[in-house]
Amino acid sequence: MRSRTLTLTAAAGAALLATAALPANASGPSSGSASDTANPTSAQEGSVSAADLLAKVTSCSQISNSKYKTDDGTSASIPVCGKNGAVFWKADMDIDCDGQRTSKCNEDTDPWYQDDTAFHQSDGKPLRADSLPYVVVPSSSRIWNYSSAGIKGGGVVAVIYNNRVQYAVVGDTGPTQIIGEASYATGKALSINPDPENGGTDSGVTYILFKNSKVSPIESHRAAVTLGEELAKEFIQNN
Repeated sequence: MRSRTLTLTAAAGAALLATAALPANASGPSSGSASDTANPTSAQEGSVSAADLLAKVTSCSQISNSKYKTDDGTSASIPVCGKNGAVFWKADMDIDCDGQRTSKCNEDTDPWYQDDTAFHQSDGKPLRADSLPYVVVPSSSRIWNYSSAGIKGGGVVAVIYNNRVQYAVVGDTGPTQIIGEASYATGKALSINPDPENGGTDSGVTYILFKNSKVSPIESHRAAVTLGEELAKEFIQNN
C-alpha cells in the first residue's frame, strides 16, 4: 500500500471470544486455480446480510490508542473498534493494486504501484490484487498493533458497502497513520470504481476483521467465503 494525498483525484501527489467459538482456519484448493481465485461474480456472498452485520457495529469500543486518517492531509477521525471475536472500522476505500504485475495493476495504471504485498501466496509469489479480494491493514505502530489484536495475514474480513457483503482476506499492510484500503478485486466486486489512480469511494465502507482466523491457502477466495460466512454467523450470535 502507498500513502495517498488528500483525495484520490489528486493523483499527481501521490473482549476475547473463547477459542472454541471461532474456527481458526479454513482450507481451500491449494492449486490456486483460475476458478478459485477469479473475481467474485456476486458482491453479496453467503447468506448473512449486511443489515445483520451492521446492526452489531453501531457503537464503538475503541481499542486503538488514537485514531487514523483516511488519506494524507485529512484529520485523524477513524478509530479501530473491538467486539467479541472481531475488530472493525468504518472508513473510505482506496484501491490497492500492489502485488503481481498484471494488465490492470502495474506502473502505468497505478502511480503508487509496488510489486510486492506483505503476505504471499502459497507458492511464495505476491498476491494478485486484480483477482483476489484482500484488505490492507495499517502497519503496527503506537496507534495500534494489528497482530496483538489477533489479526494476521490471511485472516478473514467482511467488507460491507451499499448493503452488500464481500469476504476478503488480510493481504497487505500500509502506512502507520492511514486506514481504509482494499484490493482492486474487492472494489470491483462491490461496484466501487477499482481504478487505482482515481477510483475508490470517500466513505461508507465497514471492515469487520475476524480475530484468529486464517485462510489456507491465502489465495483461495472460495475458502475465504466459506469461513467468512461461518464466522459472520458466530459474530452475530455472540454480539
